Amino acid sequence: MRIRVTVAAVSGALALSALAVPAAQAGPQGDGGLSRPTAAERFGVPSARSGLRATAAAGELPKVSKVTVNSGKDIVVGTTAAKKFTVSVTASHSTGIADAFVSLWHGTNFESGLDGLLLPNEDAASCTAASATTSTCKLTITAAPGRDLSTSLLAGTWHVSVGVLARDDVDMYWNDYQTTHRVQRASTLTVNAAPEPVKKGKTITVTGKLARANWDTFKYAGYSTQPVKLQFRKKGSTTYTTVKTVKTNTTGNLKTTVKASVDGYFRYVFAGSTTTPAVSAAGDFVDVR
Repeated sequence: MRIRVTVAAVSGALALSALAVPAAQAGPQGDGGLSRPTAAERFGVPSARSGLRATAAAGELPKVSKVTVNSGKDIVVGTTAAKKFTVSVTASHSTGIADAFVSLWHGTNFESGLDGLLLPNEDAASCTAASATTSTCKLTITAAPGRDLSTSLLAGTWHVSVGVLARDDVDMYWNDYQTTHRVQRASTLTVNAAPEPVKKGKTITVTGKLARANWDTFKYAGYSTQPVKLQFRKKGSTTYTTVKTVKTNTTGNLKTTVKASVDGYFRYVFAGSTTTPAVSAAGDFVDVR
């Protein structure tokens, strides 16, 4: 029987049990006291042979064939609600798979540049065997603004650590650089076309605002100097076409003008960035007379 070790996640003077609050809080400077279980602690097998960072050791190394985070979608977090998502690892070994571990971390280097860490909610993965040698193991992770995501500087690309323990309780795989995944600040986009109704040939002013979640203030703030497309859909049509590209100002606001021609809908569309997901405003109808 393996005994699993409870790992403390520490931020400044605050220490939290990894069992009660599995994800660690981080700040932008240094590692902030962040801690995650070692392979031996996680699997409770101090004498296990480990493929640390995918380097083969004596014995047979478990083979990881697939890692999926949040069904392959970016992890988008707003200003208040925590985001809970599923991670899964498909791996194989001649004796089968006993357990798996997945965590997400942010920073330049795991040893010295760690500034964000998301740990599993469960103490052990739920593994479903596809055969005597291969299993898919699942865990959940929760990311909460202000706790796990303590600053907006943590938005962007995170590294994914993966560990797998074979059913023989001896052979183990562990790689802190298995893959990467994006954690993003939720975005909003508005549009307003005026005046309405408007005479054909007259000027329509289209305004709007692109904003995104700020994990420091727990509010939405304007996203500055970003290219946003103004699109138009003629009444009766289902297809939008791009009219022009407009950049947001320093407070995230948008403003441009077009000539009125026919009835239809205007909307703004943002393609997204590494730190912020794509978003489209709902179409605003203009009656042209």
